[in-house]
Amino acid sequence: MLSPTNLLEFDFKWPTVVPGEVLALTLLMAFAILSTLEFQAPRDKLPAKFLRRSYKTNISLFVVNSIAMSLVSASSLLILAERYSDKGLLSSLSSSGWKAVLSFLSLDLLMYLWHIASHKVDCLWMFHKVHHNDPYLNTSTAFRIHFLELFITHILKAVLVVILGIEEAMLMISELIMTLFIMFHHTNITFKGEKLLSHIIIVPYLHRTHHSTERHEHDSNYGAVLSLWDRLFGTLVEQNPIEIGIKENSPQDLVNLIKFGFTLPAPLSAQPVNLDNMIAEAAYYKAEKRSFYPGNEMHDWLEAKREITNSVYQNQSIKSNRARKLQYNYLKFMNLDINFRRIQNF
Repeated sequence: MLSPTNLLEFDFKWPTVVPGEVLALTLLMAFAILSTLEFQAPRDKLPAKFLRRSYKTNISLFVVNSIAMSLVSASSLLILAERYSDKGLLSSLSSSGWKAVLSFLSLDLLMYLWHIASHKVDCLWMFHKVHHNDPYLNTSTAFRIHFLELFITHILKAVLVVILGIEEAMLMISELIMTLFIMFHHTNITFKGEKLLSHIIIVPYLHRTHHSTERHEHDSNYGAVLSLWDRLFGTLVEQNPIEIGIKENSPQDLVNLIKFGFTLPAPLSAQPVNLDNMIAEAAYYKAEKRSFYPGNEMHDWLEAKREITNSVYQNQSIKSNRARKLQYNYLKFMNLDINFRRIQNF
């Protein structure tokens, strides 16, 4: 009986090419099935009028992106794969099984790291916020991508294909798998075993957190297919967001949405900040590291307050009435019999 390791060592006879028609038909069928599921049994009831507008805008953007990418020859990835498959780092491997696994893992990790960069770097978030501004998360949101973000992603994949020497068939199969999963985890559904499955892959409830309007929530769950990377690098958050989308006013029609991708995000100081939630969550994680050992609740909260306010206000201390009120409310909530005057000058 073959073990998983022996199975990977086996020399599979991969097809040299996967027909584009097969890939397109597979994606179309998957889109139809997932869309039907969310219409028949949605996780959240969404207003029909706005949901139709979301579908219309997202599909229109997909068509525009397809035309734009055809002008820069999207097939260039396949050309590179054909040319460099015997020259990259993976060419030294004799097992096609290991080549396939490492090719897929490398592409999935690339998408994870690129996704983080799109959130952390303002000039990249400028394009990526187009994807996040859909307030009605659904299957079609997977295709709500600004064409310049798509173009940069294309270039990064091309570099990886050349460095590793990813084979043409494996590249096409990986692209198919990723697109299927991206559609899946944007779908407005829930199902039994979803949390169990989340230990392996990104599922809808995990990615829903990623689309929260709260910055400290949507900077999480970056994975495209596997949840491994988020768990490994500590970016996994399991939380049900109150609201989906972005806080700033943004267009929902095709033309203005494309223009919106060229506008710089508002500075952090100009964006509304929910200090209560941010401090409470930071204090919770500090307590979690101590396995919730009692006696340090106030210390955790004060330390979390210092870190959050320094981060939000660029290391300038807050001495406003609001900050002191937050301290008082927290201590009152924890039923700590402490004189508030002792911490007013903290």
